[in-house]
Amino acid sequence: MRTLKTKQLLEYQKEIQITATHLDHFHHVNNVQYVHWVEMIASEHWNLIKEKSKYAEHHWFLIEHQIRYKQQVFLGDVLTVKTYPEKPEGIRQPRKVEFYKNGQLVVDSRTIWILTHPTTQKITKLSADWLDELV
Repeated sequence: MRTLKTKQLLEYQKEIQITATHLDHFHHVNNVQYVHWVEMIASEHWNLIKEKSKYAEHHWFLIEHQIRYKQQVFLGDVLTVKTYPEKPEGIRQPRKVEFYKNGQLVVDSRTIWILTHPTTQKITKLSADWLDELV
């Protein structure tokens, strides 16, 4: 089991300023926007750490997305978005993405990704300890 220290070493975060382009007709952040941000931050994080991995040339695909909206976010708000991978489950790689406003969790997401080989496009089974290589 990974320790809290390992999770913290694999955590990536960034801030997002909410603009009018992020809003829906109710004047709060559109739910589809969160899916975009989940994919964006996962990709950014992978690009920062992939060279430490034996899977650096592989490609990730999002296959499942769960999200809980706890509070609305509006124009001018600043979100801190945090992401980190969880322990792999065979071919499935869970990833958490959490959105905070003023230190309070406002949106909580868990996604499942699969990794494919760059040439064959076949799904790659992850080694159980592959995340340990990254820290």
